[in-house]
Amino acid sequence: MAVVDARGLPLGLSLHSANPAEVRLVHEAFKTIPWQIRPFIRYLIGDKAYDSDALAWELGERYWITLVAPHRKNRKVKTRDGRTLRRCKRRWPVERFFAWLDCFRRLVTRWEYHDHNYLGFLQLASCVILLRRF
Repeated sequence: MAVVDARGLPLGLSLHSANPAEVRLVHEAFKTIPWQIRPFIRYLIGDKAYDSDALAWELGERYWITLVAPHRKNRKVKTRDGRTLRRCKRRWPVERFFAWLDCFRRLVTRWEYHDHNYLGFLQLASCVILLRRF
C-alpha cells in the first residue's frame, strides 16, 4: 500500500500480503504517514476496491478525510453523485509512482525472501525518488 501526494511523491508505505482486502489495510498505510503531514490530507482517492460506506464514515470521523472512490458495479444503493468522482481522474500520480518503482530492478524481481528486507529496499527507492524530484 502506498499513499502519495498530488505529484506522485510517496508519503507512506506499508507492506502486506495479498489476502486481505484493501479496505482493511488503509489504516495501516495511514499510520506510516508522518504526523506532521496528516492534517493537510483532505481527500483519499482510491479505486473501486475502496468503495465502502464503513470506511468512508471511519475516515471522516478519525482523520477528517473525504473518501473518493467510484462505485462497484454490484452496488445496489448509489451514495454519491458524480461531482466528487471527477477527482478520480487525478489517480494517475499513484500509478506513476508505481511506474517509478519499476526502475529499480531489485524491487521488480523481488529477490528478498524476508518482508522487512523488501520493505527496506522499498523505502530506500522511495527516498531516491524523493531526492530526484527535489
